[in-house]
Amino acid sequence: MENNPVWDVAVIGAGPAGLSAAHAAASAGARVVVLERAEHPRYKTCGGGLLGMSLRMSAERLPVPARDTINAVTFTHDGRRQFTRRSPGDPVVTMVRRDDFDHAWFQAVVQAGATVRQHSLVRAVSQGERTATVSLADGTDVTARVVIGADGSAGVSTRHVGVTFDQQDLGLEVELAATDADRSRWQGRLLLDWGPVPGSYGWVFPKGDQLTVGVIMEKGRGAETRRYLRAFVARLGLEDREVLRDSGHLTRCRAATAPLRKGRVLVAGDAAGLLEPWTREGISYALRSGTWAGTVAANGGDLSAYDRLVTGELAPEMAAGRRLLGLFGRHPALVHAAFASPLGWRAFTGFCRGEISMARVLRHRVLRAAVSMLGGRPAGA
Repeated sequence: MENNPVWDVAVIGAGPAGLSAAHAAASAGARVVVLERAEHPRYKTCGGGLLGMSLRMSAERLPVPARDTINAVTFTHDGRRQFTRRSPGDPVVTMVRRDDFDHAWFQAVVQAGATVRQHSLVRAVSQGERTATVSLADGTDVTARVVIGADGSAGVSTRHVGVTFDQQDLGLEVELAATDADRSRWQGRLLLDWGPVPGSYGWVFPKGDQLTVGVIMEKGRGAETRRYLRAFVARLGLEDREVLRDSGHLTRCRAATAPLRKGRVLVAGDAAGLLEPWTREGISYALRSGTWAGTVAANGGDLSAYDRLVTGELAPEMAAGRRLLGLFGRHPALVHAAFASPLGWRAFTGFCRGEISMARVLRHRVLRAAVSMLGGRPAGA
């Protein structure tokens, strides 16, 4: 088995990172198996807002199950100073439910030729000289030339590789049954509320017959996060809506020096701590890192090429996001006012549509100097 494994690539986890990795590897001709602990379609706590890059990457491979397309955004600062901006043309954000979205990727992966094993709980990962082995809870092993871990930031693969994190946040969300009045009020429009604690914010994302209402705040403020969500829902007049789901999750951003690979095991998406530090958006990072991991793994040669892609493409964006999170935490009113300006709105829509990155914005000499002057540094820096 060490010399001739059944699989070229084994992927742990069937979310956006794992499925994009499997799709890329299978499309390149690799023998691919995906190991998923649950069964698709399955619920996943997530805002479900697709940025332009995620929409384009997905649309090239599958029919995107959009629930709404957003061209208007309402901004508030802890419920006050409300204003709404609109942008015609391409959607600013496309809304999906994660069970729909992940299942569409699941079907595309199967069509690409990968094998998906559901109800496959991973217990451990080990490595030999030429292969890596995934040990399952049922006592069986899966051996492959390369393993890609996409099982979340608390997953087995993350621990095996030794990923460390320098930012952890708690997100709480409720999925509410939308009335006809809600659908009329929110269709085509989302809301972002800059919260009462530095770095926190809340959102309303419309998805047809449902509204996703959530808040996020740094870990360690659980009681404050819950109070913020309750107050936010009440302020919106939604406290009497049927709660379809009530859930929470931790988001974790990798430390800049954290490894992305150990031997023949690569980690992608949340398992690598890859997400945007300010907005905590992770789907675009999952799809990009997963695609790169799958492509590199299928080639089976220089696996360090994956490290170079992530550090060259995603690390600068994360560094910029940390700086902007620092600015937002210190001056939320200033950030709120900036989005009311034509320049701020163009920057926001350009980022959401994937036309510009935060790193590109901060390369502008004047903007970089202004952010530095206002204290736009990561907390603790």
